Amino acid sequence: MNGLYAGKVTHARVSPRRHSLAYRIFMLRLNLDDLAGEARSRRLFSVNRPNLFSVFERDHGEGSATPLRDQVAARLAQAELAHAAAHIEMLVMPRILGRAFNPLTVYFCRDRARRLSAILYEVNNTFGERHNYMIAAGEARRGGAVRQTVPKRFHVSPFMDMELDYQFDVSPPHDNVAIRILVSSRDGPVLTAAFHGAGAPLTDAALLRAWLTHPWQTLGVLAAIHWEAVKILLKGIGLRPKPPAPETATTLG
Repeated sequence: MNGLYAGKVTHARVSPRRHSLAYRIFMLRLNLDDLAGEARSRRLFSVNRPNLFSVFERDHGEGSATPLRDQVAARLAQAELAHAAAHIEMLVMPRILGRAFNPLTVYFCRDRARRLSAILYEVNNTFGERHNYMIAAGEARRGGAVRQTVPKRFHVSPFMDMELDYQFDVSPPHDNVAIRILVSSRDGPVLTAAFHGAGAPLTDAALLRAWLTHPWQTLGVLAAIHWEAVKILLKGIGLRPKPPAPETATTLG
């Protein structure tokens, strides 16, 4: 089932200085089993061609012409999670007027019984690099939420160290969606990032409403990232040197 999830992304940093932000954004839930079919009945949304809203497969995965679903299925097979490739959905920020930057795209991978079996987190940084964290879903917690942990292996923010761990608390998209990421060092929590969104059917009317009510998303996520970077610098949080990108494209949790 496709959908549009409008909500708020928040960051709350507690160490070594406090810094917080909150922006209203929206994301799309798309079925990779028939990605092209997602756009057929909509005038304002397209796949692999320009529109007011669009998703290009080359913006994700390895950036090749291979269908994105096949790429995710191959990564699942490499992680010995091939059973999770029966049904794959993505939660993604679309291009708007041809522009996009996706800090995080999340792929929900389910078995033939549609049980959530794995989650792939696709992370982009502002240096043009991309990395994946592939984690088996394990047992769902109360309300269907999933908790997953993985060590940080990919440089994202120049204000964050590499010796950190991620804890993901995810309520998969249904009527609502919630993704919370706790970033911790050996000394304790460093930052919490979260997105909470309320779902609605993916219609032209919903897309138009989202465009009119989320002007900063049209202007660009990168602009907001750089504005926040200036404020962090002014608080005296120093830059960390950029390490090389990981040798492998996917870190297994």
